[in-house]
Amino acid sequence: MNMDWKDMLSQLQNSGSLPSGEEPAVLEEPTEDASEIAKTQGLIHVVVEKKGRKGKTATIAEGFTCSDEELAELASKLKRKLGVGGSARGGEILIQGECKDRMVALLKELGYRVK
Repeated sequence: MNMDWKDMLSQLQNSGSLPSGEEPAVLEEPTEDASEIAKTQGLIHVVVEKKGRKGKTATIAEGFTCSDEELAELASKLKRKLGVGGSARGGEILIQGECKDRMVALLKELGYRVK
């Protein structure tokens, strides 16, 4: 009689000689929201730049330690509230135009430490 591995496995399970595996470890749910942790970890620097942008002004917030998805969501929120365009990548948010004061106020309102 030819037995494949599935037949042998079921035979071992039925006979009770198959050792039982360990229960998988249950991961604990984080007690604090990830975005809350990111807010308290670092200081956000907001600067206005004109260099390398063909004379156009941009406001840049740098020093974010959150994931790219959270950063994109925050950038989207800021762009809507400021009524301007911009982008987010590599731990920084770029907003078109000079709106440093309003951006600092919005970030502080959202709970970030801003300089």
